[in-house]
Amino acid sequence: MKSEARTAQLQTSGDGSSAVLGQRDTKPFSMLGVTWTDPAAKVTGAIEARTRDVQSGEWSKWLRLDGDSGQGERAAVRGGTEPAWVGPSDGVEVRVHSGGQSSSTLPAGLRLDMIDPGTGGGAAIGPAAYAIEESAEPSSSSVPEPTELETTAPEQPATTAPELTPTEELPTEPSASESPTATETSQEPSPTPPTTAAPSPSTSSAPTATVPPAPSSTAPRPPVVSRADWGADESISPEEPGYLPGGKIKAVVVHHTAESNSYSCEQAPALVRGIYAYHVKQLGWKDLGYNFLVDKCGTVYEGRKGGVDQPVQGAHAYGFNAETTGISVLGTYTDVAPSQAAMMSVAKVAAWKLGQYGVDPASTATLTAGDSGRSYSGKTWSKGAHLAFPAIHGHRDGYNTQCPGNAFYGQLGTIRSWAAGPVTGLAIKSVTGAGLSGTTYYTKADVTVNWSATTPASLIKQYELLVDGKPVVTTAATATSAKTTLTIGRHTVAVRATHQSGKQTTSAAATVVAETSAPSFTTKPSLALRAGTVDTSAVPVTLSWKATDGAALKETRLTTPLAKAYGPTLTSASHTAKSATTTAWNMTAYDVAGNTAAASAAGTPVILQETAAVKSGTWSTKSSTSYLGGKSFSSSTTNASLTWTFTGRSAAWVVSRASTSGQAHVYVDGVKAATLDLKSATTKFRDAIWTKTWATSAKHTVKIVIVGTAGRPAVTTDGIVYLK
Repeated sequence: MKSEARTAQLQTSGDGSSAVLGQRDTKPFSMLGVTWTDPAAKVTGAIEARTRDVQSGEWSKWLRLDGDSGQGERAAVRGGTEPAWVGPSDGVEVRVHSGGQSSSTLPAGLRLDMIDPGTGGGAAIGPAAYAIEESAEPSSSSVPEPTELETTAPEQPATTAPELTPTEELPTEPSASESPTATETSQEPSPTPPTTAAPSPSTSSAPTATVPPAPSSTAPRPPVVSRADWGADESISPEEPGYLPGGKIKAVVVHHTAESNSYSCEQAPALVRGIYAYHVKQLGWKDLGYNFLVDKCGTVYEGRKGGVDQPVQGAHAYGFNAETTGISVLGTYTDVAPSQAAMMSVAKVAAWKLGQYGVDPASTATLTAGDSGRSYSGKTWSKGAHLAFPAIHGHRDGYNTQCPGNAFYGQLGTIRSWAAGPVTGLAIKSVTGAGLSGTTYYTKADVTVNWSATTPASLIKQYELLVDGKPVVTTAATATSAKTTLTIGRHTVAVRATHQSGKQTTSAAATVVAETSAPSFTTKPSLALRAGTVDTSAVPVTLSWKATDGAALKETRLTTPLAKAYGPTLTSASHTAKSATTTAWNMTAYDVAGNTAAASAAGTPVILQETAAVKSGTWSTKSSTSYLGGKSFSSSTTNASLTWTFTGRSAAWVVSRASTSGQAHVYVDGVKAATLDLKSATTKFRDAIWTKTWATSAKHTVKIVIVGTAGRPAVTTDGIVYLK
């Protein structure tokens, strides 16, 4: 089914400051706009509409329409708002206010234009999710209800503009109440293309006139949905396409269509058909105004016919159509930016089109104004002025409109960067298969380099992994890692990205050392008794070692009798061991590259209780479950002694302690080694208070002698522990 257009006249108040179309039933439609007789006129106030959903029967909130399409065509017969997609609807209501100024009046011939886009390949679209607030109804006393019903719009405009030659510029005559830069009744001429025998390859409906072969581009051509594929009804725009007078695109103008963002991407062709019908049937343009349209999923649609690879002149940027091409994203982007997919497609189309004419997307273009004008920011110019614009710029830069919306406009710098290159944000994130020490990676040989970039992959040609400045691996643009094998030695590793423009970026280099030398234990692991509470199942011991590496030691791990990992600077750790049990302590040293070395120690703690000692002097026996073996010896006699003999390499004296405990001398192999005070503010049992360790295992004697400390002479001992 082809698209259909219907209209309904608005009733204007007596003072010309407001107009309404009362709530009414209609035949189904999905897109609407408000138009008026004079293409040069502009509504400075508010134009709002609401619709009734076909399926739910519910009325939408009021949708504010953009009061100026911001575009023009030399054959235009009406001015109007941007078309708004409202989804399948069968009821409508419209209200218009001039803005409250006593001197402001609405243009004549206000009417509602309703578009049914037909079924040329697009699916039905759900209602728009309007975000504007409800506002008060117009007063029935000030604006009478209209009585005229909707009518079917003619297929072609009732009037046409005077025929122009290829070099003419249709003058604009603004009204006295309007700024000349804010009106639009015409556009630059559409010259006929140069004649040649070679037709241009194109996915669009081919013009009958022959055109030069399309110039090659510095950027690849993105996929474009042809007019035939989105369902263009070519019968409503029979005119031949026009081409840029100079045959060269100097800049890209970015737009939004100021419609709902709630459409699905399968439904987008219907939006394109609706805009096409509105531009041609309702505004009287000879074709769709934009050269390209992009939906939120990134699909690109051919707009105005004439060949997507040709410099087709559109009707999208009044005053500057003769040197630009226009790309519009379906949706409204005042408060929210387009999807990344949509922005990527805009960047790709812009890069391709500008690349056909040697224009750097990041450069500045000098354009000649086809008429006097004013930008959204308030800058004004006269016809014929030479103005500098970014090669990719927003519609608002050359016309007094919010288009492409504040949020979208803020992303144009990103789009320029994506389109122009080089790849941005390129950085190595990590090197798998290598350990990092400081800023240097260490590996045995095989590594995987991982990277990221902020430029989307679809705008990148390839990545290369560089080792010492030379490419060793080339990957696809979608890759984020590459594997390589390094030779022994120190290397610089980097990633180089090639943008689709051919511009290259190289990441900061990482230093990677390949080495296979194992670490070493310069001090083999060894055990020694330490101070602490002694139990038959947990004798306090210290494990000592020292590991080094020629490159970078990562850690030392204890694997048995338990698993522990120690940093590269640690050389000892406290543990406990079972008495009367030989335990192997196995350790492995790791360097950052992953090389290893192993070493071990073994030891058996042996408890020699007090009964195993040779006694001298008076000793009494005490019993308690807190003592080793349930018993201990105690003496308050000066010079009373106990002597143990053993063969080992470490020894510890085990005692009980309290606030009344006395002192004792310790002799090792007949030589006084220490005088120990057993006094303790808290009571302790089985306390290894003194230790002695030798380099090798040998026969030794340990003797304790009671000092007889005044007021607290008692010493209670559980025996000794030695390590063999």
